[in-house]
Amino acid sequence: MSTTDAVTFWDGVHAARPEAGDPRPNVRLTETAAGLPPGDALDLGCGNGGDALWLARREWRVTAVDISAVAVERLAALARSHGLGERVTTVRHDLREPFPFSGFDLVCAHYLHTPFDLDRAAVLRAAAHALRAGGRLLVVDHGSTAPWSWDQDPDIHYPSPREVAADIGLDPATWTVERADTPRRTATGPDGRTAEVTDHVLLVRRTG
Repeated sequence: MSTTDAVTFWDGVHAARPEAGDPRPNVRLTETAAGLPPGDALDLGCGNGGDALWLARREWRVTAVDISAVAVERLAALARSHGLGERVTTVRHDLREPFPFSGFDLVCAHYLHTPFDLDRAAVLRAAAHALRAGGRLLVVDHGSTAPWSWDQDPDIHYPSPREVAADIGLDPATWTVERADTPRRTATGPDGRTAEVTDHVLLVRRTG
């Protein structure tokens, strides 16, 4: 499918959601980054911007990327309204296009799932190469289907963190897997419903 189709789809998804005044960050980000010194972060598929705003409040400089113009425009306005406009840079970018980003201490990719063609392994490999030495790539994927998900395919396979790491194919001499597990949590959907879901969490550190 074309870039136009993907943009139209994701603009529609975000436009249909209520505009959040102060969106919550993802719990896997907060538990991972809480103890890290602030630096430069890249938020891939930033969505409603909860992660970017949380990082910016902790003095990170954040580049927040999404294919949806609705998402990045809302986030830019939110960042300004919270006095964080100088710490959050929003970019509308299709990750199927060449990766123009580099020089980060943290790259976050939360729930980077799409019904459109996307070479996720190539995107995540490029993200890992965009890290400085000592930087971390945090990949959090769905390990189960929430009731409010746009994808209700009963036959969907959610790759394990180790499968994701193998697909990325990073050289162990330069990158170290620091975490690869499948924790469960109670999640709240856009309409306020709650459900127990599984996350697939992969944390990779660039060592050289």
